[in-house]
Amino acid sequence: MKDRYIFPALLDYAEDGISVEFPDLPGCLTCGDSEEEALRKAKEAMALHLYGMEQEGELIPEPSKVKSIAAERNQAVLLVEAWMPPFRHDMENKAVKKTLTIPKWLDDLAQENNVNFSHLLQDALKKYLGVKDKSS
Repeated sequence: MKDRYIFPALLDYAEDGISVEFPDLPGCLTCGDSEEEALRKAKEAMALHLYGMEQEGELIPEPSKVKSIAAERNQAVLLVEAWMPPFRHDMENKAVKKTLTIPKWLDDLAQENNVNFSHLLQDALKKYLGVKDKSS
């Protein structure tokens, strides 16, 4: 895994917006109404795509050279950078929704006592698993 990836993106300008694709990352697509939005979404899409590849143990290809990508008249090629450490941190600490079942009487009592189920479950899991945070 690398901390920094830079891949060429192909921006396709149309009347209804700008679509973005990454020739080296099949399936990594996004779009935006402006260049600024398209670039922001391109960085997010690329980081998410690369994170998924990392998690699946897939080989991340070497990026193509910009000059080797043929752009049509309504297209432009630019380099997009993804700085992965903060993205990985956000993904690994992202909240996930869990559904659980408890007896109604226990739910009633917990609500009467203003129990925060998320914090209680997190604390209980950490205690049960013997950890304080992700790294321990």
